[in-house]
Amino acid sequence: MKSFPSFDGVRIAYREWGPADADVPVVLLHGFVVDGATNWVAPGIVDALVRAGRRVIVPDARGHGASDKPHDPAAYGETRMARDLAGLTDVVGAERFDLVGYSMGAVVSLLAAAAGQPLRRLVVAGVGAGIVELGGLDTRALPPQEVAAALLAEDPAQAATSAAAPMRMLADAVGADRRALAAQVGMAHQEPIELERISVPTLVLCGGEDALAQRPEVLAKAIPDAELRVVPGDHLGAVRDPGFTAAIVEFLA
Repeated sequence: MKSFPSFDGVRIAYREWGPADADVPVVLLHGFVVDGATNWVAPGIVDALVRAGRRVIVPDARGHGASDKPHDPAAYGETRMARDLAGLTDVVGAERFDLVGYSMGAVVSLLAAAAGQPLRRLVVAGVGAGIVELGGLDTRALPPQEVAAALLAEDPAQAATSAAAPMRMLADAVGADRRALAAQVGMAHQEPIELERISVPTLVLCGGEDALAQRPEVLAKAIPDAELRVVPGDHLGAVRDPGFTAAIVEFLA
């Protein structure tokens, strides 16, 4: 595990696999609550990309995994995470890279692409019309205040009937810092993203039963020349479908 201090001093941890001299590495940005290993290593996505000859770089977002976990909400938001990404690619010497983001990581990826970070190809997964209509993750399906309350409840039983109960269970299962996660919830991006500025080939990828990625065709139509691929699974299960991994490897080939 390597790390570097980001623009505001928050230390970002990351891992690397594959040939270090590859021309165009792949950066994988994980979703909320989990870390890079849970989102990308465990389902076999990293292995599949390495077998395809790719150099793969997987950071843990601030507040997650082995990265620093400040409790101040001012340290969070996907805009800051996009700046972390720019710092990471400078550190690893990636002049151009492919970018794959899931859920929260997809929001970060879209912000980075719209800002003109040097991408070759882009995959955004686990998101849908909420990006276009709300500027971020679909808070209509999972209200932020409900997620924060579930995360901060002293007794997990207090969150058992909440729509955010799976988030709390996942946070406990991976040993996440729940206060850091709640800080990110309060700062989650909810402003228009200039999707029309994205000029690289883009794949929108999601599970057909994903409540947080409803109407993905709305997002695909908002990004110039984007493709759409739907695989079986809900928000937590789609990444484990073989078609999800295959779609990423094929699109980035």
